[in-house]
Amino acid sequence: MPFEVVLNIILNGLLTGLVYGLMALGLSVIFGVVRIVNFAHGELMAVAMYAAVISFAAFGVDPLWMLVPVALAFFGLGYVLQRGLINPFINRPEHSQFMLLLAVALVLVNGLLVAFGPDARNVQVDYSLDSYEIGSMLVDKVRVICAVVSLAACAVLFAIFRFTGFGKAIRACADNLAGARIVGLNVPHLYGLTFGLGTACVGVAGVLLTLLVDVTPSSGPSYTLLAFIIVIIGGLGSMVGALAGGVLIGVSESVAGLLITPSAKSMLSFALLILVLAIRPQGLFGKRS
Repeated sequence: MPFEVVLNIILNGLLTGLVYGLMALGLSVIFGVVRIVNFAHGELMAVAMYAAVISFAAFGVDPLWMLVPVALAFFGLGYVLQRGLINPFINRPEHSQFMLLLAVALVLVNGLLVAFGPDARNVQVDYSLDSYEIGSMLVDKVRVICAVVSLAACAVLFAIFRFTGFGKAIRACADNLAGARIVGLNVPHLYGLTFGLGTACVGVAGVLLTLLVDVTPSSGPSYTLLAFIIVIIGGLGSMVGALAGGVLIGVSESVAGLLITPSAKSMLSFALLILVLAIRPQGLFGKRS
């Protein structure tokens, strides 16, 4: 097999992996601060995907124009969801949190099924078949755009946590919850902001993925599982780890499709998960507890 073909496949996997990384980043941020696992993560992304698909089908709106509206809407949705539904469960046993978010996931999946049916839907934009020529390689234009937007969204999130006042307050809650309460920080409000930011990330990732794959109501659970694999590989609570894990999974899926069969991509992802856990149980960028 020509080396250029292999390199092209790996590059496409890397670009897709950056979108996966943005998806997993939202899950990692929520767990890193709120210390709750969002089992409805992929289902929320499926909602964002359907929002982009329906907007395109009904009004011809390019999914790229939906990025900011979806990000703002999902930020508000995440904030309301955390303050109104999840916050009362913060101090309850983990199995109660699991059941709550699993119930949310089931409501979302079945709601999408009732509203849109089981058939797959997609978006076909004018530039979906365009590509960039780099030497002897052809790189999909859509994947490049999605990767660049994902990196930009990640940079915005990093900047928020690094340079804004409420971002620093959120980091304080993550580092020392008792100290944050002592100095008078509004912890429930900061938790709501964190959940909103994480949900906005998955909303943006969902809109971008509509340019790459079809969506069905059953897509949600599979993306939730994929996000878990990525954050565990990268390290729970690590933002850099989420991106690195997404890239690894994107490349592994591409390699599996090239060397074995496209249906084997999940097998290779789980094999990579087992390998990382065997060598470094806390993940690539996680800290030992």
